[in-house]
Amino acid sequence: MIDIDKWKEIINTLRQNKVRTFFTAFGVFWGIFMLIIMLGSGKGLQNAVFQNMGDFATNSCFMWTQQTSIPYKGFPRGRFYRFNNGDTEALLEKIPELKDLSPRLQGWGGDGANNAVRNDKTGAFTIFGDYPAWNKIDPIKMTSGRYINDLDIKNDRKVVVIGKRVVEVLFEAEEDPLNQYIKINGVYFKVVGVFKSKKNGQQAEREEQNIHMPFTTLQRIYNFGDNVGWYAMTAHDNVPVDVVEKKAREILKVRHSIAPEDERAVGGFNVSKEFKKMKGLFAGISGLIWIVGIGTLLAGVIGVSNIMLVIVKERTREIGIQRALGATPMRVIIQIINESVFLTSIAGSIGLVAGFWLIELINFGLKSGGGSSEMFKNPEVDFNVALSALIILIISGIFAGLIPAKRAVSIKPIDALRSE
Repeated sequence: MIDIDKWKEIINTLRQNKVRTFFTAFGVFWGIFMLIIMLGSGKGLQNAVFQNMGDFATNSCFMWTQQTSIPYKGFPRGRFYRFNNGDTEALLEKIPELKDLSPRLQGWGGDGANNAVRNDKTGAFTIFGDYPAWNKIDPIKMTSGRYINDLDIKNDRKVVVIGKRVVEVLFEAEEDPLNQYIKINGVYFKVVGVFKSKKNGQQAEREEQNIHMPFTTLQRIYNFGDNVGWYAMTAHDNVPVDVVEKKAREILKVRHSIAPEDERAVGGFNVSKEFKKMKGLFAGISGLIWIVGIGTLLAGVIGVSNIMLVIVKERTREIGIQRALGATPMRVIIQIINESVFLTSIAGSIGLVAGFWLIELINFGLKSGGGSSEMFKNPEVDFNVALSALIILIISGIFAGLIPAKRAVSIKPIDALRSE
């Protein structure tokens, strides 16, 4: 049962010196308040970074051609070469771990010169030749129509998928772009899909100015022959993309007579490795936040312990009377620990709620103000994390009361009664 008199006594004891109690509680309040704010800010930073990646396949890598750095089989150092359609077939046949492979080419334009026309409207956009697999590796959100399919590739269809910004530039506000035609470098293409980016900020703006057409169509229109610009590839589930990357490099080096030890001839970017580094970075940030936050909390808890020592000293005579009337040492210890836990719990709970409210206020301000920062988005704190912080605080409150409690019961009742 709840002992109302005991709790009245605890509250009365803390009220006897309001200023001292306030500043002691403030230390605990500030500790958990700052912990919540830092956790929320760290999460906001992490959300923004991962939002910029959209639904990008993290178990993926990219490869492109570079100059050779070692002479080999009669070929000089510094030789240029190009990937080709034969490389695509070889990679698909010889790498069983390969899940998705998308060769890619970039057409001319997008550098300020107008390359797309519709009636009296013109625009400069980035033109890509893609396979359907590209939309699995770096997905976009189709708002209408469809993405490029296998029949488009097989039949070299003159169709395009255009970004939101392309629609805004080449079409009227209420006009449906689907099944309409636009002219790219003198050739007419049918619009079969419209998309918007899944990314954030400037990355989204850039992506929504892209035009995608079938890879084989771009090869023919731009007279690229069987050249491939670069490859994007992913590995099957539970297979590290490093395995695919290593095999792909070996195959491409053999096909293009590149020295096996030439590390510069095949350029590459391993998304999986960079993603792991990024996750490690945020894990380190989170760990640092917890270290700083718990350190601040402990400073507040030490303050509580000190104030309890002062209270015990002031109540030495009172504790002696309780012991003389039959109060057991355990009862005295529990009473003092209750006072310590009560003070830390109240101050900590207020700090927790204040931290949550401030995080929500910042989030509301960002959303209502139309803020779309590339470096900060949706600050939040997981409820389980906040609950863990509160549990740590309560446990700390128990330890904060142990030293004063032991000090109280170490005094003999007769000595306590003589204390002035």
